[in-house]
Amino acid sequence: MTGTAWAKHPLLMQRRREFLGAPMHALSMGETIGLAEESMQTRTPLLHTVVNVAKLVTMKNNAELREDVASADVINVDGTGVLWGARLLGVAIDERVAGVDVMTEMFALCASKGYRPFLLGAEQHVLDDMAAELARRYPDLVIAGLQNGYFAAEQEADVIAAINASGADCLFVALPTPRKERFLKRYRSELLPSFVMGVGGSFDVFAGKVVRAPVLIQRLGLEWLFRVVQEPGRLWRRYYETNTAYAALLWQAYWARRSAS
Repeated sequence: MTGTAWAKHPLLMQRRREFLGAPMHALSMGETIGLAEESMQTRTPLLHTVVNVAKLVTMKNNAELREDVASADVINVDGTGVLWGARLLGVAIDERVAGVDVMTEMFALCASKGYRPFLLGAEQHVLDDMAAELARRYPDLVIAGLQNGYFAAEQEADVIAAINASGADCLFVALPTPRKERFLKRYRSELLPSFVMGVGGSFDVFAGKVVRAPVLIQRLGLEWLFRVVQEPGRLWRRYYETNTAYAALLWQAYWARRSAS
């Protein structure tokens, strides 16, 4: 099984869904990690991504991002808002599988099975804090390499070469949307790590730069409000516009579904 042949994997075929025009997979955390381990065991390239409310809204008006997301092999539902919206429209998804949690589970798997991750993205001091936190949590984990996200387009070939030369089994890319999706779509055929995952701001959370919402707040779907309280000046307008646009999309889709029934 190579590349897009993952589309024929029985589990992924069974769990593939579509919501607001976006593809996604109704997978559990255990199933997701199982697929990632399968990719590393068999050296079969697997590209992983997630969809959340902000990405769904952006995808509606950004065909390039929509194509980049759709080209991934595994697309988890990251966001309670997506989970609830999908259920409202009759799309069967049982649980949210957050990208930061997938990443953390993958680090634990790598430590226990001897796989070597490469960390790409974020600021250098965040990467340094990541390395320190990983050493504290998983003393047996060997990091294949580190590269911050502050590199120019003309340096991308050198970055890819460094990743491939590291012997990494998996790659975690902490670049913002849509840059990470474009980067991974462009280079997925050249990357040698078997499991490749875009993690956005997850390095900031893992390294302690950003405080994650308590579990109860996550379950209530209010992580966005928790983040706004932390950085109101920078985030309030972004979340207001995104949430308003998402509510409008849901309303339109709901009434279209009602009218067709």
